[in-house]
Amino acid sequence: MPALRFNHMELTFPPGALERDRDAIVAFYSEVFGFNPIDVPLFDTAGLLLATDDEVSQFLLLMEQEKYLQSPGYDHLGFLYNSRAEVDDLLAKCKQWQEKDDRVRIKEYDDLVIAPTTTHAFYVQYLLPIWFDIQIVEYEAGTEPKKSWVYR
Repeated sequence: MPALRFNHMELTFPPGALERDRDAIVAFYSEVFGFNPIDVPLFDTAGLLLATDDEVSQFLLLMEQEKYLQSPGYDHLGFLYNSRAEVDDLLAKCKQWQEKDDRVRIKEYDDLVIAPTTTHAFYVQYLLPIWFDIQIVEYEAGTEPKKSWVYR
């Protein structure tokens, strides 16, 4: 069976919302997570693509639609990082943003220990209709998975 990789997720907004909040979305997701914003014309409308890399191999596509995503719970997309320090640094950046913009929502969690793993994580939500789960999964020595993603 071929390997499955994340390519993109489309998130929809009510008409006018993306246009209104575009600059704030670009600033937050670029500065905190390093997303590269690209304006894209699609289906006779303007969308905003937030790419994780220069190759645009993984991205969030933000579009306005009459029928748009509404997620009142903790529906989320997980971002996996390589170290506990990276997760903690991102939490600090999100808290700095929250000090200047109270629309940044953060949910902190205690470490989740399910042997042989420990998940260190927090959730953040800002102007997009879902939360993001920012995490590191740490493995006890000798229990690391046989396969893992490698980015070059």
